[in-house]
Amino acid sequence: MPADDAPRPLLIIDGDNLAHRAYHSTPKTVTGADGSSINAVVGFVGMLVKVWVKERPRGVFVAWDTLGVETYRHRLWPPYQSGRVFERAIVQQLELLPRLCQAFGLGVGKRAGFEADDLMAAAAIAEVERGGACLLLTTDRDAYQLVSAQVTILAARRGARELERIGPREVVERLGVLPEQVPDFKALSGDSSDKIPGLPGIGPKSAAALLLEHGTLDSVLDAWGRPKEAELALTFREVARMRPDVPVELPPSGPPDWPGGSAALRLLGASALADRVAALADGQS
Repeated sequence: MPADDAPRPLLIIDGDNLAHRAYHSTPKTVTGADGSSINAVVGFVGMLVKVWVKERPRGVFVAWDTLGVETYRHRLWPPYQSGRVFERAIVQQLELLPRLCQAFGLGVGKRAGFEADDLMAAAAIAEVERGGACLLLTTDRDAYQLVSAQVTILAARRGARELERIGPREVVERLGVLPEQVPDFKALSGDSSDKIPGLPGIGPKSAAALLLEHGTLDSVLDAWGRPKEAELALTFREVARMRPDVPVELPPSGPPDWPGGSAALRLLGASALADRVAALADGQS
């Protein structure tokens, strides 16, 4: 947690990433007033409260995917993220959560054709350009490309009881490349979770070694002189790269609207959590 007189960073949350973690770590027996599952909602808000209390950010921005809508990544590489099937209970809560975040007075980013990754990138760059710093709450390694002196990743562990800080040094320790080389690294080595195969015969270690030697994907490809592989690798890099050219509105500084969030939770039937959130308003935590 920053000192009282230190500038406070903007907390940027990967909404879908946190919601999925909450869904799988909170008992599915948690139900709302209408009997439907709200375990992801309860887990999400519980994590939000924990991180807010620990970090005291200046504000919160939550980025969301638009489910069921094709993005520019699918047009570049049709197999991208193919085969993913979500349970109906998490899909319903993913549709609900952005509205709940608005009830809490948080900044919300969601735009058809773009992913949460792109909205996170846009918000982080906008915050840094105004002289601020950011904390990115996500466990997705794609976000490593955004890490800098002003941008730190918070990777929640043990249900947000532990928050691992990932800066430029940690990115190098984990991947063997600099943050700005992450899209090039993924283009070469691939990412099975996103159905990006990478180039034949190249794994993480060889990709890191090639980028250490040549610096960029373009230089690697120039040294190889393989036009077909070059075209494929450049496509993979565009798929892996976060695009910040999507409009976002940064939230004002100040705590969440705890009373508003509490009221929304109470309507859902999460009375115990609503009481806990309402208590935060007394101290404007």
